[in-house]
Order: sequence, then C-alpha cells, then structure tokens
Amino acid sequence: MSSRKRTPDQETPAETSTATAEPPAAANDNQPSFAERVGQLKRITAPDPYEIALDTGAGVRLFESKRDRQMAIKFGEGRPEDKPSQAVIDKLKEAGYRWNPMDKIWAHPVRDGSAMSTRIEAERLYQEIRQMVRQEKGIETSQEIPF
Repeated sequence: MSSRKRTPDQETPAETSTATAEPPAAANDNQPSFAERVGQLKRITAPDPYEIALDTGAGVRLFESKRDRQMAIKFGEGRPEDKPSQAVIDKLKEAGYRWNPMDKIWAHPVRDGSAMSTRIEAERLYQEIRQMVRQEKGIETSQEIPF
C-alpha cells in the first residue's frame, strides 16, 4: 500500500497553475473597493461625559464619564445657590461620592471589578436624591422614572 503523503518533488496541477481570477467589474469605477474602504473606518463617538438621567424640576442630573471612569451627580449649574441640603450631601458622602470643585459635581469612581454594580447603585442613589430634592422644593412627586 502506498502512502498518500506528497513529497516536495511531487507537484499537483493546482500548485503549478498561474491563473488569477479577474475581479468582477464594478458598477461604478469611481467608488473605492471594499479593501480600500476597510482602512477608512469612521468611528462614531458618544459625548463624554454623557447624561444618563435628568430631572429638570429638581435640577438633578446623573452622568457617566468613560474617559474619567466615574459616575457624577450634578445639581443645577453648580452655582452656590444650587447647593443641595446637608441631608442630601450626607447621603452622597455615605454612598462614597466626593465633591469635585473644579467640575462642580459629586463624583464616584467606576472600577473594573465593580463597574456594573457602581452604575446600578448610582442610578438608585440618583432616584433617592431627586426625590429628596423634590420634597425639599415642594415639587409634586410622581411615579414616573426619568430614564
């Protein structure tokens, strides 16, 4: 019985063929080919930080920044008159948020191992704080969730 394995000195007709396939005729010769377009990927970037939730009545916003790897809560435009009550500040501090005076936000880092739970907790905290602010301002609270 002979072996089916080829040796280097044995060639098959397919290996010696030099024919090349002609590319199909393009409908519009002015258009770049697929291979040319591959290197021209256009990335669509999202704004950073991006707003997750907003309660205009209470003046409370929840943001996430992928670049800075943090969740942030902002009150109004960050002016002194937009400062939340001490009860709200205590709630933020209890949840691990720290005041960032440069950006005028309350920020919490997002770490790799706990990113999803940090985001979930941030949304829960936002809901709790916006309800507190609405109560303090005497704004009618609704069951509607602004997500």
